[in-house]
Amino acid sequence: MEVDQLMKHTAISLFCGAGGCSLGFKQAGYSILYANDKDAAAVETYRRNFPESLCSNEDIDNVDFGQVLSEIVMKPGELDILIGGPPCQGFSTAGSRFWDDPRNNLLKQYVKALTILKPKWFIMENVEGLLTSNKGKYVYEAAKAFIELGYWIIIEKIYSQEYGVPQRRKRVLIIGNRLGHEFRMPAPQFQVSGQLFRNSDITISHAINSLPPATKDKGTLLIPLTSPPQDDFDSFIRGNATQISDHYYPIINGIQLKRITALKPGQTMKDLPEELQH
Repeated sequence: MEVDQLMKHTAISLFCGAGGCSLGFKQAGYSILYANDKDAAAVETYRRNFPESLCSNEDIDNVDFGQVLSEIVMKPGELDILIGGPPCQGFSTAGSRFWDDPRNNLLKQYVKALTILKPKWFIMENVEGLLTSNKGKYVYEAAKAFIELGYWIIIEKIYSQEYGVPQRRKRVLIIGNRLGHEFRMPAPQFQVSGQLFRNSDITISHAINSLPPATKDKGTLLIPLTSPPQDDFDSFIRGNATQISDHYYPIINGIQLKRITALKPGQTMKDLPEELQH
């Protein structure tokens, strides 16, 4: 095992996409040893953002997790955490034939990965429909499989705006460990008003209002933050940063400019004149 692996917690990311979840774990000090997604464009992006990670572009059905362990020089049970959530395509009737339904194959492959890798922890992320699809039978079968593999699990519905994300987004997390640790989710960092509709006091304006003017020059690497934080949330997302990168906008002209000019608030591409729809 590499020296830097011994110094850091280790992770594998399945259904990795462009690497959003991996980025969070990397920022938390994890070493992402391996990632996989069948979308070629996503994998190309991932490899650019995580050149130090082994990332494969193939259907998860074809992934040999025993070979993966060999390539990252690990034994079953040594990995700290498996991250990523299989898209829920099936929602078939639960029962003796649940795992035979091809629509539930991605979840089946996720369980297979847990069986072979035996990570200490796992986090499976999914849409909130996971809780209610087929009257809850889908999440029941998933939870049952994880428990039978020896994992102690919790299932939580998370409102991202309560944790500092200026966006109304709900997600379901299934988190488990085979170490016997009982645990709870971190408490929300920001108060959300209106428990019925979960209206957030954190909006997109909180995230961008104090930013300096964007530049037209993509080559401008760093722009200093000259104005002070406007509130506690602004201070939170800035951290210790004194400058920002990639703060530019492209020049829009031609048909794109005509489309933007023609659209009124609330309209979509379907509302455009026919000559601007193609």
